[in-house]
Amino acid sequence: MTSLDPMAPVPFRVLRTDRETADTFTLELAPDEGGPPFGFRPGQFNMLYVFGKGEAPISISGDPGRRDRLVHTTRVVGAVTAGMGALKKGDVLGVRGPFGTAWPVDETAGSDVIFIAGGIGLAPLRPAILHVLANRRRYGRVVLLYGARTPEDVLYRRDLRRWRAELDMDVYVTVDRASRDWHGDVGVVTALVPRIPFDRDNCVAMLCGPEVMMRFAVLELLKRGIPASMVHLSMERNMKCAVGFCGHCQVGPHFVCKDGPVFRYDELARLLKIREV
Repeated sequence: MTSLDPMAPVPFRVLRTDRETADTFTLELAPDEGGPPFGFRPGQFNMLYVFGKGEAPISISGDPGRRDRLVHTTRVVGAVTAGMGALKKGDVLGVRGPFGTAWPVDETAGSDVIFIAGGIGLAPLRPAILHVLANRRRYGRVVLLYGARTPEDVLYRRDLRRWRAELDMDVYVTVDRASRDWHGDVGVVTALVPRIPFDRDNCVAMLCGPEVMMRFAVLELLKRGIPASMVHLSMERNMKCAVGFCGHCQVGPHFVCKDGPVFRYDELARLLKIREV
C-alpha cells in the first residue's frame, strides 16, 4: 500500500460507513480499482487525505489478518474528520502509510494480556485485541477494561457483546455517567484495575485513551506489581506529517509519529511528569 514517496497518498475507495456514536464513525476502505494485498501491524496508523480538506493521522482499527480491507474509526473534531464523516460508499480518499510502531502482541505470546481503553482509545487497541483472540491459545488470561463517558458513547457494541459472550476473554465496561437503563459499572476505568485477576510476573498491559486516564491506570498497574517495562501506551497526539518533519508530535527527544505511537512506559515515565512536554 505504501507509495514510493511517503508524502504521496494512494487512492482508496469507501466500501462502507458505520455510525458508531453521535460523533464517531467507522470507514471501511479498499484500494481504488483493485490493488495488491497490503498489511499493517496492530498499533500503526495511516494518514487519511480528504480532497479539498486536508489530511489527518488516524489509527488503523481493523483486523490485521485481513489484507484486502482498511478500517478506521475516528471522531469528528475538525474540518478534515468532518469531511471524512461526510464520505459515502464509492467516494475516494487518499491514504499514506502505514506508519509507526506496533503493540507487542507477538513478543509477549504466553503472557496474560490486559487491554485498558478510554473513549475513542478502544479503536487503536482493536487490531491488537483481534490478533490476540485469533491466536487465543498462544496467550494466558485476556482482559479488557473499557471506559466511556456515557452508555451512548460506547464503541463497537457488537464486538463487546461477542467478546464477552463467545470468546475466552474477560470484558469490563464502565461509564462516567449512567442512564436509567444502564446495568454495568459506573465510574472511571482505572477503578477496575484492582479487581482484575492476572499473573503480575507474566503479564503485559496495553493502554490507549486520554493521557490523564493512562497516567492513573499505569499507577494502579504498578501498584499491582506489573513492571514498567511491560506497560505499553499509545501516545497519538498532534501528529501532522507522519514522517517527523513538522515537530508537532515531539515529546522530549521522541517524535510520536516516528518513534511511536506505541511506547513502553519506562521510556516515557520521566517525560510524562513534565507538564510542558
